[in-house]
Amino acid sequence: MKIYTLHKKQNLPISIDEAWDFLSSPKNLKTITPNYMGFHILSGADRPMYPGQIIQYIVTPVLGIKTKWVTEITHVRDKEYFVDEQRFGPYALWHHKHFIKAIDGGVEMEDIIDYKVPLGIFGQMVHPILVKPKLEEIFEYRTKKLEELFGTY
Repeated sequence: MKIYTLHKKQNLPISIDEAWDFLSSPKNLKTITPNYMGFHILSGADRPMYPGQIIQYIVTPVLGIKTKWVTEITHVRDKEYFVDEQRFGPYALWHHKHFIKAIDGGVEMEDIIDYKVPLGIFGQMVHPILVKPKLEEIFEYRTKKLEELFGTY
């Protein structure tokens, strides 16, 4: 059972309040997700983020196959961090920590995702050629989109 980690940091020239308001709203996920992913929120994004919040999405991560993804917001510390965990979806494990902190002239955003691919050894074999590159691509898109929206640091 191999658990992989994706770790990303990005600095933006915005305030903690602005960063938190944008990042902690599930409704903004569509904005920072590539269009080909077919990202659509089904339910659970109608309130400000809180621990125990269940959010249901449809995504099309690979080969045009629509997949239901259900996440739970398990931890929230206002203007510091939140954690989402997959309850149902394409991964065997998905634990995504989102941190923000004030830095000179803006904020530092940090994402730490611990994940496990399904399908045992076969999943591990396709990880380096399919899963990891796709996650890198999605986060590269997110980086560029956030810079478009808020500017570069």
